[in-house]
Amino acid sequence: MHLPFFIARRYLFSKKSHNVINVISIISAAGICIGSMALIVILSVYNGFDSIIKSFYEKHQPDFVITAAKGKNFSAGEREILQLLDSDEFRYKAQVVEEYVFLSYGERESVATIVGVDSLYGAASGVGEELSEGEFVLMRGDIPHAVVGAELAARLRLRTRFVESIELYFPDTKSGGMALNNETLYPSGIISLDKEFDGGGLFVPLAVARKLLGYAPSEVNSIELYLDNPQEAKKVEKELARLLESADLSEKAAAHGGYVLKNRYEQNETLYKMMRSERFAVFLILFFVIIIISVNIFGSLSMLILDKRDDIQTYKALGASPSMVSRIFVLQGWLVSLIGAIAGIAAGLLLCYLQKEFGIISLPGNYIISQYPVEVHVSDVLITFAGIAVVGYLIAILPVRRSRGNF
Repeated sequence: MHLPFFIARRYLFSKKSHNVINVISIISAAGICIGSMALIVILSVYNGFDSIIKSFYEKHQPDFVITAAKGKNFSAGEREILQLLDSDEFRYKAQVVEEYVFLSYGERESVATIVGVDSLYGAASGVGEELSEGEFVLMRGDIPHAVVGAELAARLRLRTRFVESIELYFPDTKSGGMALNNETLYPSGIISLDKEFDGGGLFVPLAVARKLLGYAPSEVNSIELYLDNPQEAKKVEKELARLLESADLSEKAAAHGGYVLKNRYEQNETLYKMMRSERFAVFLILFFVIIIISVNIFGSLSMLILDKRDDIQTYKALGASPSMVSRIFVLQGWLVSLIGAIAGIAAGLLLCYLQKEFGIISLPGNYIISQYPVEVHVSDVLITFAGIAVVGYLIAILPVRRSRGNF
């Protein structure tokens, strides 16, 4: 066995002449244990929430969205766009028109966001699975229908079995806003997607949305693309970017500054950045607490060096070099950190397992989940252990260097 490590291990578990050294070492190890356990548990809970939020937002989210770089709308009939839409990589391509309009239902009025889509949208995108009432039908014969967000429907006191019509109004751009375009629809379904859509959104037929807004037959606000094989996302994204870059050079594209391609991450970039920032902030706070606790090692190691002055002289008499004596005490201080980290990480993993399997701690309130979600990432375990190991080693070096004249 490596001699400095052997002696350091004996010092760690042996009784000292000053019992306070043992107490400080135990407190340091216990503090690091609790801190590392808290890091693993909290990071795992954040991972669990991240996965739930991402799966919730991405459940019906397109793999890619194409919009105009400037302005709101562009023509889906442009040659380059038609070439892109002919690709076999996509199982579904949706032309979408979206705009704020004025809505009235009976005696109630509201500002709402219409989302004009084709009749296949509900089944192809999967949003039709989230209906709480009725069905995802946008046309019955020649009569247009609408699928309304749950909160908006509740605010309007709208139900699918009522015969009252929904009236949509939008300024007529050709008259300079002096007149209003009007469309009449009937509710066919009530849907619950997310807070933003539920509060003021409704799906309407694409042709009705274009007519209401005064758009040309091929004009859209965005094109949503759903991959047949999501595993090919990165490869397809590069190809799309290349096609759109060449399309940006066309005369029609120049009118709206070209096209913008967004993948799933970029569609919710603000949300993902916020979640990462919160997680990083929590990690820094807890790790700073561990650093403060580790400072106790400095005190216990300094006292241990003074307590073992006779041993140091014996080692020197036996031929031990100053660097070897230094390694003994550095390793002794470092072992306190490592033992605390290993015990804490093990305890944290055990708690995560128990929470995942048995749901020990319930989530207060009325949410889609009843208990705190946990998801352990190997990277979190490695970063936590490596961080504590580095901090523990650096703190162990300080008192040894300070007392090196005694070696």
